[in-house]
Amino acid sequence: MLPITFIQSIQSVKGFKQEPFEAVHAAEKQLTSVRINPAKNFSSIDVINNASQVHWCEHGFYLPLRPSFTFDPQFHAGMYYVQEASSMFLWHVLKQTIANPEQKKVLDLCAAPGGKTTLLSSFFTQGIVVSNEVIKSRANILVENVTKWGSENIVVTNNDPSHFKSLENFFDVIVIDAPCSGSGMFRKDKDAIKEWSLGNVVLCSHRQQRIVADVLPSLKKDGLLIYSTCSYSKEENEDMVDWLMTTFELETVCIPIDTSWGIVESESEQNHGYGYRFYPDQVEGEGFFIAALKKTKSLSDKKYKEQAIALPVKNEVQILQSFISIPEQFTLFKHDTQIRMLQQLWLQDLKIIAGTLYIKKAGICIGEIKGKDVVPHHELALSTLDLKGIPVISLNKEDALQYLRKNDISVDASNGWNIVKYGVVRLGWMKVMPNRMNNYYPAEWKILKQ
Repeated sequence: MLPITFIQSIQSVKGFKQEPFEAVHAAEKQLTSVRINPAKNFSSIDVINNASQVHWCEHGFYLPLRPSFTFDPQFHAGMYYVQEASSMFLWHVLKQTIANPEQKKVLDLCAAPGGKTTLLSSFFTQGIVVSNEVIKSRANILVENVTKWGSENIVVTNNDPSHFKSLENFFDVIVIDAPCSGSGMFRKDKDAIKEWSLGNVVLCSHRQQRIVADVLPSLKKDGLLIYSTCSYSKEENEDMVDWLMTTFELETVCIPIDTSWGIVESESEQNHGYGYRFYPDQVEGEGFFIAALKKTKSLSDKKYKEQAIALPVKNEVQILQSFISIPEQFTLFKHDTQIRMLQQLWLQDLKIIAGTLYIKKAGICIGEIKGKDVVPHHELALSTLDLKGIPVISLNKEDALQYLRKNDISVDASNGWNIVKYGVVRLGWMKVMPNRMNNYYPAEWKILKQ
């Protein structure tokens, strides 16, 4: 049952209809939606058979039933991401506001577990996405999901929002899916109902103000701030839009929507800033709010601090090139003993990011060189890079699940490094020797369920 104080607190919010709202929560209907990875041959994704499309995102699909994703090798291969449909509206916001997505620098500030980061990576295919998470344990989950997605244009950082102040006028787009009181997730998370209170709403709104104020200097003039929550509370949504427009040089951006989608367009009381509300009794999705604002003034230009990035020596490059073909537009760099690759276009920006932030992952890790051999990294297997010439082990579903459990499997294969595939996608690496086969799937990711 929904708290009476909660119902009373949103009575006057635009679009709220108490009876159908309470009815949809009482029914406890669960919607399951996924967003496919356009870089990984989605035409062969089994899970979207008989699925219906999410109106506001061309890569989003509602599933007729919720499958066990744990036992789907395509899920572990990053062919799709399980994401709540309302939050996929970010795709529509970007399509309506970004005329040219090429060479854009984008920040996803509160990024874990990675839904919006992977969406941003698919939209800004020729841009760079800095994906930040302040909580270390959640940042590890973010790295896992970004690795499975396979894009080379993501840099994962683990920093407080205040650390971004020194990157003045750096980003073209900043997405802040702000920590909130969580009322939009009441249908999915019963604990959120127990934890909700008016006091927590106020606490969250203050935290949201601090987060935005800390990071806003890093947005360029004419840059786009996209602010969202999974809360129904006006204090965390329209009131935040008013505060942003009053406190900073920001103007509202109107997002065209199809009225048949059931999304409620609202305006903030003071500055008439546009916001977009999702009610589960009116849309196929959970509770959500999103607003877009354009920055109209920038700070003075600042010289950024840079950190030198080590490059592999000539011998290391030759060993790598004997293993895989490095595309011309990519450059190689080193992080400890790992050799990684990133588009040459973004190397200078990576130096600037490294000069200010703690980086957990940047680009794609190819692997390490030991002696005259390459020990390939799991990131390389799950990347979208062409790995032609490397032997392939093709597995059926049963053997693929055994591989993902990090169990031994017995198949015919060439000696040396082999790519393990299920259907059209890669799952990881195996090394075949005369008397054994070593499973190199990451131990911390292995399937534990039987």
